[in-house]
Amino acid sequence: MKKEIDSNIRNEEGRTVKWFLVLFYIIYVGFDVAYTFIAEYIPKLDDDAPDVLRLWIYIIMFSLIPIAVYLYKKQRYHQIKYLYFICYTSITLLNDIVSFIGKPELYKTGNAVEIFWLLLSPIFVSTPFFKVVTIGLLLKYIIAGLIIQTPFALMSILMVFILSIFSFILLNRFQSYVNAVKTSYDSQLIGIVKGVIATLELKDPYTRGHSERVADYALELAKICGNYSDEELKSFNYACLLHDIGKIHIPDQILMKPTNLTKDEYEIIKSHTIVGAEAVSEVAGLRSNIEVIRSHHERWDGKGYPDQLIGEQIPYLARIAAVADAFDAMTSTRSYRPALTIDEAFERILEGKGTQFDPELVNAFQRVFPSWKKIHAKANEKCGGQEIKINKAYI
Repeated sequence: MKKEIDSNIRNEEGRTVKWFLVLFYIIYVGFDVAYTFIAEYIPKLDDDAPDVLRLWIYIIMFSLIPIAVYLYKKQRYHQIKYLYFICYTSITLLNDIVSFIGKPELYKTGNAVEIFWLLLSPIFVSTPFFKVVTIGLLLKYIIAGLIIQTPFALMSILMVFILSIFSFILLNRFQSYVNAVKTSYDSQLIGIVKGVIATLELKDPYTRGHSERVADYALELAKICGNYSDEELKSFNYACLLHDIGKIHIPDQILMKPTNLTKDEYEIIKSHTIVGAEAVSEVAGLRSNIEVIRSHHERWDGKGYPDQLIGEQIPYLARIAAVADAFDAMTSTRSYRPALTIDEAFERILEGKGTQFDPELVNAFQRVFPSWKKIHAKANEKCGGQEIKINKAYI
């Protein structure tokens, strides 16, 4: 499953990286200039152990600008911050060792740039980056202290530890605000999804509850078939809930027809997969799972629709949705036949192994079947003990 990042979030991350780099160079150059200027008037600051690699640090850090520009254009923003931190920390560690080895009494602890790293790392709202900065600086001073053999490194270690606590508090608050926004967004999106489902059910009352059950079945199967994150499963759930959204455009006389469909009517029914995929193509939270909506009626043997995909050409999550959709269709009452029992539907799924369904998914279906029985029973209770009904339009 492709992880989708909303364009607004991506653009905001890009702006954050841009300001981060501007501030980095301002503080980096400004600190050196200010320190050099002040040292001329305060003799105590002028020591006998200058930064041996000072010029090389400037050359390396400014040579990173073209690389940062390239990564920025490629929208690989997260790599820029790691590149700068690792390069700066590594070269300054080497500079400390070369400059102060044999002169531990002259060792200078910390600088403004390292404070900058610690205090501004939370603006990326990234726990991994915060850990890299904190652990990286602690390791720098531990290594420097051991090699140079100076107790002054302990002061820097203590300072990094204290500032890291403050930085962690900022990061935690930023993440809380971001999570609150995401929760609000998810609530609004699920509200819209349920509203669309309700509209579809008003158009065809025989389909009531079908989308929710398919989503529940599919989620259980997906959880044992892949190592998906909560965000990926959430997106998949939305797609399953909307897998039949394209049927909104199907005329009522076809969707509700109690007798057999003509060939032309069946072709109209089949178009719901393409129409549904196009309908959600611009929804940020669903774009990464459009194939679930488009391809949930494809068959393993290539006899499905709309694209007659064969075997592994069918997107994996669409194959999962196909099993869930077929199972719910079989265990729901249609206008021309009563619902099959869940055990009969179980056997039908097994019979479709290698023809209608992915063989490996059928094996996984057998393992997850007990939980599907619970979902089915719960759905029956919700319906007041009545049989679940579904129109024959669910092919």
